[in-house]
Amino acid sequence: MQHVSPPASKASKAARRPIRDLPDELVSQIAAGEVVERPASVVRELVDNALDAGATQITLRLLAGGVRLISVEDDGSGIPQAELAVALRRHATSKIRTLDDLESVATMGFRGEALAAIASVSELALLSRPAGQESAFLLDARSGELRPVARAVGTTVEVKELFFSTPARRKFLKTDATELAHCVEAVRRHALARPDVGFAIWHEGKLVQQWRIALTHGAGTGALERRLADVLGEEFLEQSVALTHQEGRITLTGRAGLPDTARARADQQYCYVNGRFVRDKVVAHAARSAYEDVLHGQRQPVYALYIDIDPARVDVNVHPTKIEVRFRDSREVHQAVRHAIENALAAPRAGAVLAAPPAAMGYAAGATEIPLDFEQNRPPALIPRAQAAMQFDAPIGHRVADLGALWGQPRTPEREGVSASSTWVSAEQPAWQSPAPGTPDTPGTPGAPQAETWPLGRALAQLQGIYILAENAQGLIIVDMHAAHERIVYERLKSQWDSSARIASQPLLIPATFAATPQELATAEQNVDALAALGLEITPFSARTLAVRAVPATLAQGDAVELARSVLAELAAHDASGVVQRAQNEILGTMACHGAVRANRQLTLPEMNGLLRQMESTERSDQCNHGRPTWRQLSLRELDALFLRGR
Repeated sequence: MQHVSPPASKASKAARRPIRDLPDELVSQIAAGEVVERPASVVRELVDNALDAGATQITLRLLAGGVRLISVEDDGSGIPQAELAVALRRHATSKIRTLDDLESVATMGFRGEALAAIASVSELALLSRPAGQESAFLLDARSGELRPVARAVGTTVEVKELFFSTPARRKFLKTDATELAHCVEAVRRHALARPDVGFAIWHEGKLVQQWRIALTHGAGTGALERRLADVLGEEFLEQSVALTHQEGRITLTGRAGLPDTARARADQQYCYVNGRFVRDKVVAHAARSAYEDVLHGQRQPVYALYIDIDPARVDVNVHPTKIEVRFRDSREVHQAVRHAIENALAAPRAGAVLAAPPAAMGYAAGATEIPLDFEQNRPPALIPRAQAAMQFDAPIGHRVADLGALWGQPRTPEREGVSASSTWVSAEQPAWQSPAPGTPDTPGTPGAPQAETWPLGRALAQLQGIYILAENAQGLIIVDMHAAHERIVYERLKSQWDSSARIASQPLLIPATFAATPQELATAEQNVDALAALGLEITPFSARTLAVRAVPATLAQGDAVELARSVLAELAAHDASGVVQRAQNEILGTMACHGAVRANRQLTLPEMNGLLRQMESTERSDQCNHGRPTWRQLSLRELDALFLRGR
């Protein structure tokens, strides 16, 4: 597993600067004052200050969901006695000095408003001791009393009776449990970005959450992944892929969740810019665009993205909560995020099946038995008219670079019985023809490669004309043959489009004619160029008839009339002037769906094996164009649990 490095932006204890009032010129340039909406707002600001002070351990103590008490303790650099009173003034901070500092903020806080805003709606006490000071001092914000107290190096901020002076605002607060959940989420966002800092949350004297420092023995190689597992669960690591991407002056790290783990809500989408949690429309749209071909319906992806960018190229002073940012070059950021996620999701996951231990793919020893339904008198599936033979040729593009790594050992034409172009059927053989007896594709042939050398295994049979059953080292593979072939054809069409902006077409010996509606006739006449770019030639045959004279070469064996109708419907649904630019993927997906092998098409074992081999070498082959999975693994342990073996 590829390790990613934690974000580079970290506060340092060295070179501390004194707290001073900001000049009027700088104050006028700062956005509106901090708004304390709820206890979570207070927690967020105080934790920001603790991190800026170089804290390595932060403890949060709450009463009544944070309404009665919010106490944030840290072991940071502390505040000298002479600066305690200054720290409670508006626009007093040690983090920026000039306008130039405001344009390149590298700290979590910078406005100097948080403590003043909190003190105005609560009873605030500030207790701090810097290194080298004999004792700590406590400052009561309401009375101004300053007295020495006992404390180790660091700072404690106590906020009691939040909104006591504004009772109307208290009425808008939710229950203690709800406010506690918001406070925990605020700390969780910080914890995901700072694996080098430990966090603990106490509520009503009970430990609610604790995340220990992930950096151990001075090595931070797997610190971020360890923190992600601690905060989001081990399942997040198991069901996500690591990403590391460099594009221009932007560096992205983190993990992107697999499409199978998408959720109904966008509640597990974490994005950080220089260590700061943000919700940015540009980043969200880029991430969604990267998942558009692999997500089903309106499902939301899960991810944790860490963007490292020059602070001068991002403006964090655009919202009082500092949760929104504005990039100097939004397009650059959008492209970087999209490419990072696309590249991470592109490689087929079939290669990881063999690397995973069998136990990781199965149930625990005491797994619940799955009931089996031996349904009686089930009518056989209706078999439609025979479908023309279809070739599973090797994909033209979007191929994994290191096929040998996928299959465990290199493939050769002599060993696989295929041509040098990696087609599963030799050029001399007709399509779908079984190889001669004695070839490696024939099951049970002596000297044939074992199923362990193929991630998706060796085909065993076809189930109900829909699923392919295959055996690999882990157990049983079940493949939806239509969904899998649909993805293969789709990626092939996209590769042709990207390489030439025009899909190769094949003229039909006998044009396919069909009765067309007036809208279909008009759409065909208005979109001649768009249809030609898609590899289609559809011309009027009569006043009420259209003729399909050429189809994409990849889909030459499909139903030309059905393909033409579907593409014309897509063109009519979009603005014709820019349909190729805005909706090409949708149209290509429709073409791939109608060009893929359909259900109840009886395949031979060599044909099934050919489809499996293409899935192993096609990008994003784990999901079809609509985001549904194309294959599933049933481990031997799961199969044993079904039959109660070993019990």
